[in-house]
Amino acid sequence: MFKFTRSLLLAAASSLAVIGAAHAQDTLKVGAINPYSGPVALYGDEVTRGYELAAEKINANGGLLGKPIRIIRGNATNAQEAIASIDQLSTRDNVDVFIGTYMSAVAAAGSEAALQYDKLYWDTNALAANLTERGLPNFVRSGPSAGTFAELSAKAVVDLVANGLGKKPGDLKVWITHEDSVYGTTIGDRQAELLKEAGVKVVGKTPYSAKSIDLTDVILRMRDGAPDVWLSTGYIPDSNLLLRTAQGQNFKPPVTIFNGTADTKETLEALGPAGLEGIFVVSYPRYDISEKFGPGKDEYLAAYKAKFGGEPIAPQSLNAYVGFQVMAEAIKAAGGTKPEAVVAAAKTLNKPLGSYATGFGVKFDDKMQNGLAFPTVGQWQGGKVVTVYPNEAATPGVKPIGLSSK
Repeated sequence: MFKFTRSLLLAAASSLAVIGAAHAQDTLKVGAINPYSGPVALYGDEVTRGYELAAEKINANGGLLGKPIRIIRGNATNAQEAIASIDQLSTRDNVDVFIGTYMSAVAAAGSEAALQYDKLYWDTNALAANLTERGLPNFVRSGPSAGTFAELSAKAVVDLVANGLGKKPGDLKVWITHEDSVYGTTIGDRQAELLKEAGVKVVGKTPYSAKSIDLTDVILRMRDGAPDVWLSTGYIPDSNLLLRTAQGQNFKPPVTIFNGTADTKETLEALGPAGLEGIFVVSYPRYDISEKFGPGKDEYLAAYKAKFGGEPIAPQSLNAYVGFQVMAEAIKAAGGTKPEAVVAAAKTLNKPLGSYATGFGVKFDDKMQNGLAFPTVGQWQGGKVVTVYPNEAATPGVKPIGLSSK
């Protein structure tokens, strides 16, 4: 009978360890940090769906650095969970790089934790301006920032709304509301600054807590101010509460523009098609943008439908899909995943607008913010959101409604 000696067992264990290490080296592991539980889990999942589609396309063409990409999810609904997920994926799963993020607070904590492990944190979706202002050597943002959302919403007021209402910008009255975290405050403050520079009258600016259960006072103050335009930035629950309260208080200004939210299935269920008709939403480029504006959009949409059985739930997925592709290009150019090498390689990327399915180009500034990433403006029409601005992004024949002038 064959006997297992201690030396044979040690040799077998050693061989298994080598095989395991070799197997681990055969894949490029990407840790996807997003909320996969809680009230916004649907949207954390949607972001990661974009990563999965991009990874599958890359894998079908030979992988990255000669390896197939494997995405490993790290659940994070807040800063503390972000740190815990980074720790776990770094030590247990030995991921090569991290990518995210649906929530700015999660991105901030997660990227700092990733730095402790000398791992790249590539952000595609978080918006807070201070994320790039920190100057972390492992942090890159390929998607738009809060500043671009503020800039496009202000531009839409001046160029689209003023003309559409038959007024000069100086005759417009605007009221701004925003949730009071760094996300909402950054956008609200920048909106007020840009509108005042354009001569628009900002007649009110009201911050509020996203955890509020009653926002009646905010709506009543706006109603008394009788603005031509209501600009608002928040998250899904508080934005829905604001819109429901406005509906209940019969507050309906000529133009309403929401930033980064109010374009979801939950909002449609909360307000109904009639309650949302004509409301504008500044958001990530949507999957209905023209193929000419965003080449590759049709391919993305077909892949999404084939894999997930329907149309995208939210525009975050397309933005994430493109962001993952840009990250892969930087990693390929770097020849590895070390943060300093990828950041250096990303700085050399230079692609014009219209290079990706979102319409983005790529050109990073010295703080590693992509200066050629931007949102678009959609509008609720007939129970769905369609892209209406800029004109070249809209599907031919789609126009804004509720604006009398052309």
